Amino acid sequence: MTQSAPQGIVLQVCPLLESLEEALTSHHDTVRLAEQPDPAAYLAEHGHEVVAAVTSARIGVSNELMDALPKLRAIVHFGVGYETTDVARARAHGIDVSNTPDVLTDCVADLAVGGLIDVLRTLSAADRYVRRGEWTPGGYPLTTKVSGKRVGILGLGRIGRAIATRLEGFDARISYHSRRPVEDVPYRYAASPVELAEQADVLVVATAGGAATNGLVSAEVLRALGPRGYLVNISRGSVVDEPALVSALVEGGIAGAALDVFADEPNVPEPLLGLDNVLLLPHIASATRETREAMGELTFRNLDHFMAEGTLVTPVPEVSPS
Repeated sequence: MTQSAPQGIVLQVCPLLESLEEALTSHHDTVRLAEQPDPAAYLAEHGHEVVAAVTSARIGVSNELMDALPKLRAIVHFGVGYETTDVARARAHGIDVSNTPDVLTDCVADLAVGGLIDVLRTLSAADRYVRRGEWTPGGYPLTTKVSGKRVGILGLGRIGRAIATRLEGFDARISYHSRRPVEDVPYRYAASPVELAEQADVLVVATAGGAATNGLVSAEVLRALGPRGYLVNISRGSVVDEPALVSALVEGGIAGAALDVFADEPNVPEPLLGLDNVLLLPHIASATRETREAMGELTFRNLDHFMAEGTLVTPVPEVSPS
């Protein structure tokens, strides 16, 4: 159904990619909330004029901000994630929500495979070993072969499938768990995260964040993965029970982990900082120039289409992706 083009202010909730900010201000009546001397006062005076909000996946739009914008009709996310916005609440108030799927799939999948290789072969730890001047013949410990490993993928959405496709080149034996079996894939379906972990050498977390997946990788899942198993997380820190993960790594409950995300970013649990069997990355899975520009372009397309036509190009699905 065709909707009328909205008239009003576009609210930029937080700092964004420079090229995206330039496009927003060049083409629309855009106000940067963070640059207002008194954001609360601005919202009290002008909140009723805002029809669209552009934000990042990390910040989203809070319920409090949503309530301050009575004519808001679109929330446009820069990023694939949108768990920081209560989508059900937004839609109940007549607000549609978009994200930027697909454009970051390749880079996130690339990093997942890179992290997997790094932690199994301890590449970063070996680099530090050389830099410390400790290289002696036969001195560096043996590591673990990557090719042929049993890899369980938690969440076989766009990114999970891309990871699986890459790992086929390593002759990996791939299984997966999602809310329901995925059609037209050759991989074995596991009925639960525990079952997936029990039959995997490496568990790759690629599911969406949010309340539905909070703590999905529990202490029980980590026990099922076992002392010879590895965890790779390029999803959200909330998906993993972080205290349980720290305990498993410190006590040898699992063999190692490659982590791009954490529960309280940018804070990383202190016990992990000294462990050579843990790869710690600053949430950089999509952080390439090419991908970020593509994300910015799609974010702008969503906003621009909404302001012209009243609809979004890539609205988020009714149910969170697997």
